Parts: sequence; structure tokens; C-alpha cells
Amino acid sequence: MLENIRMSFKGIWSHKMRSFLTMLGIIIGIAAIIAIVSTIKGTNEQIKQNLIGSGNNTVKILLNQGDYQLEIDEYTSVPDGVTQISDETMKKIRKIDHVVSAARYLRRTDYSGYVFYLNNSLSGGSVNGVDLDYFETLDYVIRKGRGFSQKDYDDYNKVAILDEDSVETLFPGEDPIGKTIEINKEPFVVIGIVTSGTTFEPTINSEEDYYTYYQESAGSVYIPSSDWPIVFRFDEPESLVIQVESTDDMTSAGKAAADILNAAISPTDDTVLYKAEDLLEQAKEIQQLSESTNNMLIWIAGISLLVGGIGVMNIMLVTVTERTQEIGLKKAIGAKKNKILGQFLTEAVVLTSLGGIIGVISGIVLAEIISRVADMPVAISGPAAVGAVAFSMVIGIVFGMMPSYKAANLDPIEALRRE
Repeated sequence: MLENIRMSFKGIWSHKMRSFLTMLGIIIGIAAIIAIVSTIKGTNEQIKQNLIGSGNNTVKILLNQGDYQLEIDEYTSVPDGVTQISDETMKKIRKIDHVVSAARYLRRTDYSGYVFYLNNSLSGGSVNGVDLDYFETLDYVIRKGRGFSQKDYDDYNKVAILDEDSVETLFPGEDPIGKTIEINKEPFVVIGIVTSGTTFEPTINSEEDYYTYYQESAGSVYIPSSDWPIVFRFDEPESLVIQVESTDDMTSAGKAAADILNAAISPTDDTVLYKAEDLLEQAKEIQQLSESTNNMLIWIAGISLLVGGIGVMNIMLVTVTERTQEIGLKKAIGAKKNKILGQFLTEAVVLTSLGGIIGVISGIVLAEIISRVADMPVAISGPAAVGAVAFSMVIGIVFGMMPSYKAANLDPIEALRRE
């Protein structure tokens, strides 16, 4: 085998231009496929990151009525049979495979002007009643001031934490710490400012991306969940957020948590159910739309591999004709058919494998050029590169078989007579 490979390289080197032109179809096809696959992978990762966000792998489980999220406000009452999430239910949720942490929270969007500081209102923002684990679960950190303590919950302290957007809305140019805001006419003292522990901005490359990913917010105000009945006069169904080990665990863990929550309620309206926000599934749907177009490009690029294979077969037939006397001499001194077959088949495989390797390198370079020129994300796929080289070897075997078989079956006497 090693001798066949050595002779193959010697034959390729002695006909450098012819060998290169023969490999060109393979090189172009492999390079195109690597570039397309890298672009698809990069785009898919961007879509996944944009939808899922900062990478803290959190899933929200929300109460829905039919196909829509159920929002409790002054016009919507609490559904019969839906209670708050108990401590026992939380224990079950935290035992779900791959769940790192879990937190309960309540939320109202501030359409009616719940939050005020002097003449400033948080219209369009949200008021959130959170438990002690909420900020840790969402990977939020206190940038200034302090966070909630167990004493705040036990003593029903009317304290609030603002995010940076609500600070800009309510306290433009001011330090909010220690100031008193009104939440539904109840006074709350601002004790801290919270921010996300990871910096993330979705990549916006088009108007469609803008409307897909951009959400305008006037900010959020957080209060201890124990204070919620003080502000809104009665208990309300809670939502849940869980943090999981990896992005791929989000769908299964979210569904398992929703099942546990639904088992704990008995609504009279059977359309009222907890459902997990399946952002991973949304990402997959958008990825599939992207891939359906790009897969057509891969098939088109694959045609050049077919053309390259035909070129290999053609040049190997020429090689057999050129080396007819050499083949006849080898057979005359006792060379077996399988030895002749192996020699020419090895030469075809080496030729296409070289083309595959050069094609992979060219594809990586092409992907990087596309990334820089078109400002598109790319991610080089290792399995695709290995698969491309392996596929080029298969092409060498398939299209080199007929010339090799022809060489192995030459009559030695006729071969020696031929000039």
C-alpha cells in the first residue's frame, strides 16, 4: 500500500498541471460546500444566540389561556382553580434533570401608570414581584445599593430595586438610591439598581432582524413578592423561570416544569395551562427556513463534485492507455490482477484526496472572506471538513474503479505489443 501511495505521488508530480486540472472540479466543489456549511452554521448560531439571549439558559413558564399569555390586571380576574406555586412544587421543579435553579415571580405591564416618581411615570415598563432566588436565576447582579434580604420578605418591607432603563425613565440625571417612588399609590424606597450579569446585544443585519429581536422597554421595577398583595390588593398566579445547564436542555426542562405546574392546579377552564417559552424551538424554525435555501446551494455545489469525479475517471483512462506497456510488463513477470487494480485505484484516491484537502483549505479561506466582505457570521464545521475529505476519497474509489479494472484486465501479450 505504501509503495502504491509513493508511486501515486510520483505520477501526480510528474504531471503537475494535468493533475491540478483534474483535481480542480473536486477542489471547487469541496470549497463551495465548506463555505456554505460554515455560513449556515454561523448564521444558525447567531439566530440561536439572538433568540435565547445572553446565554444564561433560562426558560420562562407562563400561565396561558388558549394560545395567549394570561395577564392579570384590573380587567382580568384570577381564573378559578389556579393557586400560587407552593414550596413543595418548587422542590419538585428543582429536582428536574439539568435544572440549576428556579424562581417564582409576578409581573404586570405598567400601561395604567402604576409607578411614579414626582412627575415621571414608568408607562410601558413593568412591575415585578420576585422571590429571593430571582436575580440569581436570571444572572442579574446588583450594580449599586443592595439586593433583597430575607428580612424584607418576612417584615413586608416596602423596598424596590430598579433596572437601568427604569432609572433613566424615573430619575434622569439623579441617584435613585434612598428615594421614594409610588407603586399603585403605595410608597416604596429604592434600595438598589440591578443589571444583567452578561452583556448581550442581538446582531441586527436587516430590517427583518430588527423587528424579530428588538423590544422597546421603559424599564422594570422589582419588589419582594410578599409585598404584591399590598400593591395590587390580592394574590395572583405566579410565573416561573428556571435556569438549566445548557441551551440544549431548555426545551425538555421547560416542558417538565410546565407539566409539574399543571399537575398542581385544577382550573375550571381547561384552556388555562402553564406553557414554557420554547425559544429553542423558535430558533430551530427560523434556522430551518435558512437551511432550506442553503441546502439547494449545497446540491448545486455537489454537481461540481460529480463533474470532478468524471474528470478523474477520464484522466485515469488516459493514464491506463499511456502505461499499457508498463502494465503488460508487470503482468508478464507475475503481477496479479489485484495488485494492478490496487495501484491504479490508489492513484485515483490519492488524486481526489489531495483535491479534497486543498478544497477544505480553500473553503475555510473562502468562508472567512465571505464573513469579512458580507459581514456574515461563519463557524467552521470540523465534521464537515472531515466528511468532505472522506467523500472525495469515495469519489476516487467510485470513479477510479472502471479505469483500474480495465488496467487489471489487460492481456499482457497485447499490452506488450502496443506502442
